[in-house]
Amino acid sequence: MLGNGIIGILSESTNKWERRVPLTPSHCARLLHSGKGEAGVVRIIVQPSTKRIHHDALYEDVGCEISEDLSECGLILGVKQPKLEMILPDRAYAFFSHTHKAQKENMPLLDKILVERASLFDYELILGDDGKRLLAFGKFAGRAGLIDFLCGLGQRYLSLGYSTPFLSLGASYMYSSLAAAKAAVISVGEEIATMGLPSGICPLVFVFTGSGNVSVGAQEIFKLLPHTFLEPSKLPEVFEQVKDLTQSARASKRVFQVYGCVVNCQDMVEHKDPMEIFNKADYYAHPEHYRPIFHEKVAPYASVIVNCMYWEKRFPRLLSTKQLHDLMKKGCPLVGISDITCDIGGSMEFINQTTLIDSPFFRYDPFSNSYNQDVEGSGVICSAVDILPTEFAKEASQHFGDILSQFIGSLASTKDIEQLSVHLRRACIAHGGALTCLYEYIPRMRNSNLEDLYENHANSLSIKRKYTTLVSLSGHLFDQFLINEALDIIEAAGGSFHLVKCQLGQSTDAMSYSELEVGADDSDVLDKIIDLLTSIANASEDYNFTKKETNMVSLKVGRVQEIGYDTKKKTMVLILGAGRVCQPAVELLASIGSKSLRKGLNSYIADFEERNCVEVIVASLYQKDAEEIVEGISNAIAVQLDVTDYQNLCKYISKVEVVISLLPPSCHHTIANACIELKKHLVTASYVDDSLSKLNEAAKSAGIAILGEMGLDPGIDHMMAMKMINEAHIQGGRIRSFSSYCGGLPSPEAANNPLAYKFSWNPAGAIRAGCNPATYKYHGEIVHVDGDSLYDSATKLRIPDLPAFALECLPNRNSLVYGDLYGIGHEASTIFRGTLRYEGFGAIMGTLARIGFFCTEIHPVLSNGKTATYRTFLCELLKIESKNMAGPMMGEDGIRKRIVQLGICKEEGAVVRTAKTIIFLGFHEPKEIPISCQSAFDVTCLRMEESLAYSGTERDMVLLHHEVEVDFQDDNRPTKNHRATLLEFGRNDQDGKTTTSMALTVGIPAAIGALLLLANMIKTTGVLRPIDPEIYEPALEILQACGFNLLEKME
Repeated sequence: MLGNGIIGILSESTNKWERRVPLTPSHCARLLHSGKGEAGVVRIIVQPSTKRIHHDALYEDVGCEISEDLSECGLILGVKQPKLEMILPDRAYAFFSHTHKAQKENMPLLDKILVERASLFDYELILGDDGKRLLAFGKFAGRAGLIDFLCGLGQRYLSLGYSTPFLSLGASYMYSSLAAAKAAVISVGEEIATMGLPSGICPLVFVFTGSGNVSVGAQEIFKLLPHTFLEPSKLPEVFEQVKDLTQSARASKRVFQVYGCVVNCQDMVEHKDPMEIFNKADYYAHPEHYRPIFHEKVAPYASVIVNCMYWEKRFPRLLSTKQLHDLMKKGCPLVGISDITCDIGGSMEFINQTTLIDSPFFRYDPFSNSYNQDVEGSGVICSAVDILPTEFAKEASQHFGDILSQFIGSLASTKDIEQLSVHLRRACIAHGGALTCLYEYIPRMRNSNLEDLYENHANSLSIKRKYTTLVSLSGHLFDQFLINEALDIIEAAGGSFHLVKCQLGQSTDAMSYSELEVGADDSDVLDKIIDLLTSIANASEDYNFTKKETNMVSLKVGRVQEIGYDTKKKTMVLILGAGRVCQPAVELLASIGSKSLRKGLNSYIADFEERNCVEVIVASLYQKDAEEIVEGISNAIAVQLDVTDYQNLCKYISKVEVVISLLPPSCHHTIANACIELKKHLVTASYVDDSLSKLNEAAKSAGIAILGEMGLDPGIDHMMAMKMINEAHIQGGRIRSFSSYCGGLPSPEAANNPLAYKFSWNPAGAIRAGCNPATYKYHGEIVHVDGDSLYDSATKLRIPDLPAFALECLPNRNSLVYGDLYGIGHEASTIFRGTLRYEGFGAIMGTLARIGFFCTEIHPVLSNGKTATYRTFLCELLKIESKNMAGPMMGEDGIRKRIVQLGICKEEGAVVRTAKTIIFLGFHEPKEIPISCQSAFDVTCLRMEESLAYSGTERDMVLLHHEVEVDFQDDNRPTKNHRATLLEFGRNDQDGKTTTSMALTVGIPAAIGALLLLANMIKTTGVLRPIDPEIYEPALEILQACGFNLLEKME
């Protein structure tokens, strides 16, 4: 049955609320209809279910079969563990089995798999190249958990006598989608922002533990409320400020925001030796050296604790029963705990039970030590639901299936598991009735379990050895199979072991901990075992997931990386403006110092990253715009800021080390003056104009850099050009010719209209740019092009390294200034900068311009509130009599003939393409023109914005190309042609969201500029451009580390 290409989907049976599916109908459709045999899936059989988030009929509609009988299926998929009777012989199964750590309660399932000679693939073990799980639901647990708690919070406050906006919120499962749930939270946030919260419950402080996916998901929901994040050290100060404010004012005083605080290990414990500082490595290895402080430093100020952090018994508890009792006795404002980790009897000692989705709360009274199934009375309310992601079953299933469907075809069609990719082979626990080699430790772990050992010690003569010692191992023992090597070492040396203690990490970021009693009959043998175990503990190389059949373990056991995010210095960047280019900048900066370190960064940046993390403040006139940018991004917060409010602007600038302005150039002078006053660096992606240039000396006196033109064009074009020019000069060459071409275009598959062009924002700017005059030097002669003739000056261009692109270029403004800027004006006989478009664009736009589509004067048929249709307007432009409006003259052929009759264009191909464009834009339609349009330019911009927008997952493309000819006059070396090209496409993420290439190539360079300033790699002060090696050399290096492909060729 294995590899027959037939997939079965189980009906989930473990919990009435489990509505998730491993594959949605849309995933099944793609697998079944992607081309015969191409996906490796020939049939999909779905067990019927009346509670599944996607109904059976939806699966039938895409070609799936509905049947209880899965006996024909070679691969059977589920989400949770199936009932034992559902395991069929000689099949492959994939689900979350929770067996690879020898969890006792799940061993009957593993035994059934082995007896039936089935194969078991565990989703939890499918890891990416970075060692992180590909299939997980953590963010959905965080999202659902916090929404559910906010719902209960409203009920709890009502029982305490306070009416709050939270009361209108429902539980997560009550909403049709995650978006609908978020909209409800936003509505609550808007009410808080306008009506406020009762002073008696303020400050309302949410404390989040940890910074993993669960915490990120919970914070994502929290950030939909008007909020401020605080450092743990600031809690007492803010607590007193808000209390003083509300108590000194009248009783009706309201507070219009909530507060958030994220805590990690260093906020929860401190070293018992007051002379020692917190060290994460030492804490993981020796938790007994540390004492808890969370109940002293953080909990006294918390209204809500959102527990998102995995905990092990060897560590101090976050909050013990006694500590909670003492806190409540002192009047702590704690109202409740959302234990999203659902860690029963764990870090929150008093959480002794799980709760249900439809009954998510219990109330614990620390004074009477009683548990109550209501939210009324003294004590705190607690939530501990263990199946939260299913509340957003639709989105969670879509996310899960998007990833699973990428490799499900190979699982379904492969008979020999050795032919699978290494990622899937590592996820296979059992095959053909036996455990695979990576999981051979499981029976040894089961057999050595000491739960009953000491009770039967007298009868266990076989375990007694003359010499024994206790060995503690901690690290990624199970998910990266270190336990295999440790047990092999012990047994190969002639020793024995027994498992004394085992604490299992519940995520890829969490460590596991085991204590083994290791014994031998010879002290030398025992010493040898300890030496060998020590050798793997001290190994320094990273585990290589692509190595086959290797016993080399190069992961550290018993120690962790000494410098972690939790102990790093926090530096801050303020980004002004929340437009399209903002998010890539935020993502790059916020990732610095996080656990997802970027490989290949310049060594100076890597050193900075080891010691620092970056927090980003995104400020926008409209806070919702900023909140949309930072959604789901750790270390980023959103604020509302009007930059014309100079005092408020200075307040935020004073908090940070570097400011990035993505606002219009007209705002930069004010921002730059504030940066000079406060001695803070500034980065912009805009051209350095005269107003900024005049601040050069003031910036130098303040010791700051104002780094402008740090985008694409200008920006990356400067960097690539100066690298080529300086390399030529170093080699003794002179620049004979410099030509630069740049354009933002639709990717080829998206260039699906007659103009072969699209706009990602308002087209007015692009149309106006086509009316600008241009000047350049060509073979020693200065060439001027009038604005009216710019489109007609377009020339065909072919890039040698990209022969498939049929392009043309238009001269781009004044190229001569770049001769002076780059220091080549005296030596280059050709200096040209052009804008790239697909071939034919200039002819069409030029024809449209001559017809009058771009005229900015008020048109008579649109003046004084007159209304007209697009068809009427087109007749006016083409001078067609109204009696012919309904005839063939308004068709493509009629428009083509009319353009020729008017003598506007004589080139037949251009005329045809222009007529097609006019029809495509809908100018022939009898639809009424909005009254806001008063000129032909207004009407054309509107039609282009509506008709030439990117849709769905369509991608744009940026193409930047330099060509430099270099002469060597002092010797016989031949002329060299140096070419450099950047080709970048928009990127689609797993959620289907598209980030444009224009946003990437503008936002990321601006972020890199800020990063270089933070790392003190730019020593020069004053007003700068990225034309000096100290800027462009590391910047280009980091761009490549960020995935930008910069190609160079020399001929």
